[in-house]
Amino acid sequence: MVEPSDLARHKIFIPHPRVNTAEPTAVPQPRKVYVPAVLNHLRSLLPNVDDLSAVKKYWRQDIPAGITVGIVALPLALAFAISSGLSAEAGLITAIIAGIIAAVFGGSNYQISGPTGAMAVILAPIVAAHGVHVVPLLCVMAGTFIVLGGLLGLGRAVSLIPWPVIEGFTLGIAAILFFQQVPNIIGVEAKSGLSTLPAAFEAIARIDPTTATKTGLTCLASIVVIAVCSKISRKLPGSLIAVVVVTLAVWAMGVSIPTIGTIPNSLPAPIMPEFSIPLATSLLQGSLAVAALAGIESLISARIAAGMVRGGSYSPDRELVGQGLASVASGMFGGMPATGAIVRTAVNVRSGGRSRLSSIVHSLLLVGVVYLASTVVSVIPLSVLAGVLVVTCFRMVDPDTIRQVMRSNRSDALVFVVTTIITVGLDIIWAIAAGIVVSGVLVLRRMANRSGIFREDLPSDPKIAILRIDGTMFFGVGDRIERELPRLAGVDVVILRLSRVGIVDATGVRVLAQIVGKLVDAGNTVLLKGMPKQVHEMAKRMELEQVSLDEYLFADLPSAIAKARQIVATGESHSTATGRFKAID
Repeated sequence: MVEPSDLARHKIFIPHPRVNTAEPTAVPQPRKVYVPAVLNHLRSLLPNVDDLSAVKKYWRQDIPAGITVGIVALPLALAFAISSGLSAEAGLITAIIAGIIAAVFGGSNYQISGPTGAMAVILAPIVAAHGVHVVPLLCVMAGTFIVLGGLLGLGRAVSLIPWPVIEGFTLGIAAILFFQQVPNIIGVEAKSGLSTLPAAFEAIARIDPTTATKTGLTCLASIVVIAVCSKISRKLPGSLIAVVVVTLAVWAMGVSIPTIGTIPNSLPAPIMPEFSIPLATSLLQGSLAVAALAGIESLISARIAAGMVRGGSYSPDRELVGQGLASVASGMFGGMPATGAIVRTAVNVRSGGRSRLSSIVHSLLLVGVVYLASTVVSVIPLSVLAGVLVVTCFRMVDPDTIRQVMRSNRSDALVFVVTTIITVGLDIIWAIAAGIVVSGVLVLRRMANRSGIFREDLPSDPKIAILRIDGTMFFGVGDRIERELPRLAGVDVVILRLSRVGIVDATGVRVLAQIVGKLVDAGNTVLLKGMPKQVHEMAKRMELEQVSLDEYLFADLPSAIAKARQIVATGESHSTATGRFKAID
């Protein structure tokens, strides 16, 4: 390794005639936080007139879309609440309250909020460990964390999730939704306590051919009705028509198959959650997990929904605020934590929902069902709803998009496949985390492969060599660039071209110092040309400069070559040093 004292005995010229060092170097001032920017951010988190404009424009298609989503959401809300260890009533409360609050305060025109299967997975062990009575406080704590995330601008972090991860996640959710419908398609009650895939295979093992034939045909009939409606006109609410028509046909023919069954006929009054410092402390870890899941799932759902609509958009920070408030309100009414529901949101978009009105209609429909039509809705066959969701599964999957991802490059295709498999086999959080990690590693690998050190000779000056460093200098390439340093026999002056260096971290600056040290130890005089500003500033902070280099910075190659020729001609190599760049072991 190179000792600082060894390198300090040699000279490294870094001239830059355009820099005037008579004036003191300006010290960078810390960035100021301007009050108007903060106020604008807070204002962007509030409902605005554009929300009403969308309602006025799309209300005719939002109403049937909201009705369709409400019918689909009803059995899901009941099932997810029971899977969490809560009452069916808690699921309905969450769908109603969260649907309205998130629609008003959220950042998406298309989002449908409520209980989800992913939330049930996280919530079930918390309920088992602490009891049902802690859920209201858990909702309030998790919702508060989500709101804080929106206020701090954390919602924009969803833009860091790569496209292959989003598409793999979408395909995985579509697959999960399909497998969730298998028990209803074959007329078998899903066994509780199992994840999606095991529950589907376990249900198939208990299949009754007679019942499966009736439920399978009913499911197929609803799919056919939706397909016919879409052929006639895309404006027809095919899912709603299928539910009504097929349910009436089953009732008229007296076919006995599983239905939604009994649902609550009233909603409770709001309550204040039970609170104590020890209880809040014990729920802290769980509430953070719930908040993380709710935030990520809601943002991804909003992003997917925006991608399903031409010209669609959403506000990620406002979406976090809306979902946080929805969870707080849901807990105070006796519900469970809420998130943006990807499946119901997809049903909403595919049914024509284009404004917040559809989510509000979906909640109002559930209120009407509870108080006015609980008996009527209870006879809807589960296999009919399964048909609606199967159609939604296939509509969520875009073959052209999958083809584009798989043909892009092997790295992105791998990320897509890994995310899909983990989404189906494990859970959403692990899938997103794994997808981001794999994407990051592959990106760093591509960056490293495009970086290197290359020699450019001057035929007229054999004693001068130009070494060009391309790409990035970070921890992933430092050792390799140092190993690739060529041997320079018969060379007196080396010009290091750094103008093509992009991203630089502390490892890269340290490696640069070590490269200079090796060249100097080999008897060369080193000139640095085109040192990027960030490299220079980082070298100062890391105290790698022996003296200030501002006076000697070069900007162009001809000037550096002229200086090198002067050194060779005058023989001043290894004598006078006007600037040094210190290396470290």
